Amino acid sequence: MPSKSSARLAALTVAAACSAASTIVLTAPAHADSVRVHDIQGTTRTSPYAGKQVADVPGIVTGIRTYGSSRGFWIQDPNPDADAATSEGVFVFTSSTPKGVAVGDSVTVGGTVSEYVPGGTTSGNQSLTEITKPTFTVLSSGNPLPAATTVSARSVPAAYAPAGATDANGSINALPLRPAKYALDHYESLEGMTVRVADTRVVGATDPYTELWVTVKPHENRNRHGGTVYGSYDAQNTGRLQIQSLGPTADFPEANVGDTLTGTTAGPLDYNQFGGYTLVASELGTLKSSGLKRETTSRQRSSELAVATYNVENLDPSDDTFAAHAAAIVNNLKSPDIVSLEEIQDNNGATNDGTVAADETLTKLIDAIVAAGGPKYDWRSIDPANNTDGGEPGGNIRQAFLFNPERVSFTDRAGGDATTATAVTKIRGKAHLTLSPGRVAPAEEAWKNSRKPLAGEFVFRGRTVFVIANHFNSKGGDQGLTSQYQPPSRSSETQRHQQATLVNAFVKDILDTQKNADVIALGDINDFEFSRTAQLLEGRGELWSAIKSLPRSERYSYTYQGNSQVLDQILISPSIRRDCDFEYDSVHINAEFNDQISDHDPQVLRFRP
Repeated sequence: MPSKSSARLAALTVAAACSAASTIVLTAPAHADSVRVHDIQGTTRTSPYAGKQVADVPGIVTGIRTYGSSRGFWIQDPNPDADAATSEGVFVFTSSTPKGVAVGDSVTVGGTVSEYVPGGTTSGNQSLTEITKPTFTVLSSGNPLPAATTVSARSVPAAYAPAGATDANGSINALPLRPAKYALDHYESLEGMTVRVADTRVVGATDPYTELWVTVKPHENRNRHGGTVYGSYDAQNTGRLQIQSLGPTADFPEANVGDTLTGTTAGPLDYNQFGGYTLVASELGTLKSSGLKRETTSRQRSSELAVATYNVENLDPSDDTFAAHAAAIVNNLKSPDIVSLEEIQDNNGATNDGTVAADETLTKLIDAIVAAGGPKYDWRSIDPANNTDGGEPGGNIRQAFLFNPERVSFTDRAGGDATTATAVTKIRGKAHLTLSPGRVAPAEEAWKNSRKPLAGEFVFRGRTVFVIANHFNSKGGDQGLTSQYQPPSRSSETQRHQQATLVNAFVKDILDTQKNADVIALGDINDFEFSRTAQLLEGRGELWSAIKSLPRSERYSYTYQGNSQVLDQILISPSIRRDCDFEYDSVHINAEFNDQISDHDPQVLRFRP
């Protein structure tokens, strides 16, 4: 009587004979090389067999991916070599859902070795070594899986990326892997292998794509909520690791920053476009909540002016988040006197029909604030020219001011429009704007396909305060931290540097006209407080980013790939900074939560003009 494995093999042979589309064959091409997985992976990031055919590559099936555009299965050699730089796992890309193979099968695989770059070669991402156009033979089933390799604080080096690029573009592809010295090399040496993490803290909340981020280094730049703070270009937080699932998305935990995946989370280590090295979990730990609560700032005193910035993420009348945004402004921000809003869309959102007005969007938000128990705000904004300010096509995002007319007045000077620049003039020894609201240098090339700054002149308790609302060019197009190019290119900076220079020049005009003027430049700067963008915006003391008044561990407004970082800032002129007579608060209500209503945390400044 034949064994179960030989009977299954016979059945598979029949299936192969009956289906031309089957991936199962019993013989390999005569010209293909017979190698092992560690030979294919090699000791660098790209395989020495790339573009070549291989045959009879042995391994145990450790995971099967049946969804998405990258379907296939992982195999791992149960008999590893002694070289820590060579991975023992590899992904077998089948294109369609794999058939005739199961986890625990002992197989031999043939096919073409390929280096697949998630996101395409222009992304700068590292490549993933795969066996493509595969044929495979199942030798037996129900085999024990190779033991998972533990990824931990002890195993991941403190240094992030190797130095000494091998080409003019800065690629590290050809450098020998040194997994005991560099974190990226350590992860690369495990590509395709089953890895495990244990009792890991969540540092990036579950997102709509059912992925989250953990850290295997619990003390690495930790903040009091449990996140990992990104504080410089030289500290990439090597313990961060993305987690996805091989199982049903409904079973994926809805985690907030600071929660813990207790027990073991294990599966093949993949590399993808939106986060680099990713543990694709066939076993997920149990979620333990940290009880994270949304923050509430202090209410301003009667003598204090409260100014806030809040990116409301493409808000338009069709959204269902108005009540939630209103509750956040009233209850968490304590109804600031002035609120700079970013990403206000036009009255029909992404419908691309030439509509540019956003009065319905703003009115709906103001009404929701009143319903939540807040003040009846007034608003000022300038409609952009259609499809000229970037963002979602047809959405026409722009900045807008809300202000509480019972606490602050707005000085209107007519004539501001999408293309006309406001300027600074002197009246009776004081600085004034020629247009209020008005746009700052809207015709300059720096603002091409980007939001133009909105400037307004406010009066609080008899003193004028100039407020400039900004939404700088996004980081789209920058290479990722796990790029094959190290250090990664930040091409989007060029436009932000130009934008920062223009805004600083405008502030300088105000201060040259009136040395003691109160000036605030705020908004979604889309760059870090330590960046060159921030330095150019600050200039030679014209402005100062007030988030730097917070402890380093509290400086964040956005969480991206497990890094808690600054994108939103409020910058103040010397008259406000003087004597440190102000309070600053980054109010964490969104970035760390899986049920966020925006991906940005609002910022609040309180001071006495």
